[in-house]
Amino acid sequence: MSDNHNSAGAWAKKYHLASRTMIERILRPYDLGSTQWYVLYQLAHQGPTPQRDFLALLQIEKPTLSDVVSALVRKGFVEQTPDPKDQRQRILALTETGRGLWETLPDPIALILSIAFDGVDSDTLDLVATVLRNATERLNNYAPEGNET
Repeated sequence: MSDNHNSAGAWAKKYHLASRTMIERILRPYDLGSTQWYVLYQLAHQGPTPQRDFLALLQIEKPTLSDVVSALVRKGFVEQTPDPKDQRQRILALTETGRGLWETLPDPIALILSIAFDGVDSDTLDLVATVLRNATERLNNYAPEGNET
């Protein structure tokens, strides 16, 4: 019998949970959650973005996105404006306050990577990324017989 608690999948999940905990710990003093940080990241690096694009980018449901955006708007970090091409849609952009916050925020992803993978050579990191990417794609594309979607 194999030890599923010591499998690659189990360790991927443990790494994910440890990373999420660290992100939350890093962002807590700024009153931000990880999803809020990812929205700010997108806006800081890509500029104004249609709100609907975040559903696929963050792989979250519409009500969750609405809550995240509402919190960022309430805090004054993000503004919502109607899309000039479709008034029913919203465009998100950083406010001046949001840009100021972004410039002071630590990068939790860079910090996690530097701690977790200190001393690991780039060939090994490339291999790990390839294995996990392929496994994720296989799982996302898998449809049991009779359950094709």
